[in-house]
Amino acid sequence: MVSSKANPVIALEEHYWDAELVAQLSGAEGTRSKDLLAKLHDLSEIRLREMDEAGIDIQVLSHGAPSGQKLPPDIAADLTRRVNDRLAEAIARHPTRFAGFAALPTVVPDAAADELERCVRDLKFKGAMIHGLTNGKFIDEKQFWPIFERAAALNVPIYLHPSFPHPQVMEAYYNDYAKDFPMVIRAAWGYTVEAATQAIRLILSGVFQAHPKLQIVLGHMGETLPFALWRINQALARPGHQTLNFRQTFCDHFHVTTSGNFSTPALVCTMMELGADRIMFSVDWPFVANPPAMEWMRTLQISETDKQKIFGGNARNLLRL
Repeated sequence: MVSSKANPVIALEEHYWDAELVAQLSGAEGTRSKDLLAKLHDLSEIRLREMDEAGIDIQVLSHGAPSGQKLPPDIAADLTRRVNDRLAEAIARHPTRFAGFAALPTVVPDAAADELERCVRDLKFKGAMIHGLTNGKFIDEKQFWPIFERAAALNVPIYLHPSFPHPQVMEAYYNDYAKDFPMVIRAAWGYTVEAATQAIRLILSGVFQAHPKLQIVLGHMGETLPFALWRINQALARPGHQTLNFRQTFCDHFHVTTSGNFSTPALVCTMMELGADRIMFSVDWPFVANPPAMEWMRTLQISETDKQKIFGGNARNLLRL
């Protein structure tokens, strides 16, 4: 498949960093290698060159983890507003190549809902990305529901992206091996567990019953959840539980992307559980390189119709690109 104006290749989870926001981060979350830093802070030459070399037409840009989820409440709203304004300016310089997800100051939920609306209505962003816990709190807590209510009203998705697990979880689960295998806390496993737990808790919370139009995106082929849907659903249907069709709720309200998980068996399983209409292409640039993602997608033995949906058609429909 070759991209065209009618069928552009859209990558949905592609990150950047804003210098003012990153200056607020401490420890490992605020550091990256020199090569990664150059790419994260670039919104033109390097990024566009690597997109062109791989054959990617559009990136949907999102601030890297933990974004606005660990900011002090007294500065969070004003800071994320400036961050989003600067992203909008970068998109305006390359309007046919970039779109945006808003950074949200979830530490102040009502302000976060207002910022989401401003970004969608005024800056033409396509939704928002939330990274992991908000200063140690799960996003399903009722205090954060104004964000989901606003997203449903605006008909835009919230992308649930991972970030570091809770410090007590890192201590109990990962620190024995984190020195020799630092990615065990991040992409190898810790990120997946944290993001999947956020998604499960959202379903258990009842937020989708309260806001039936709400749509959520999960990266990394659904953070393992498509592979566990049957078992989770069966276990939650045993006697003693509240009535809840977990599997149906997930299939009705969640979309997944291929970011950083270019596994054909994983894709086939996800297609069988969710259908091709709820899967979207992503790379996870610059943490993952563009060429392997594109080569994998191009050589997949799936129908051309499904390939076009995943490469860009589904993203165009969900994000109204």
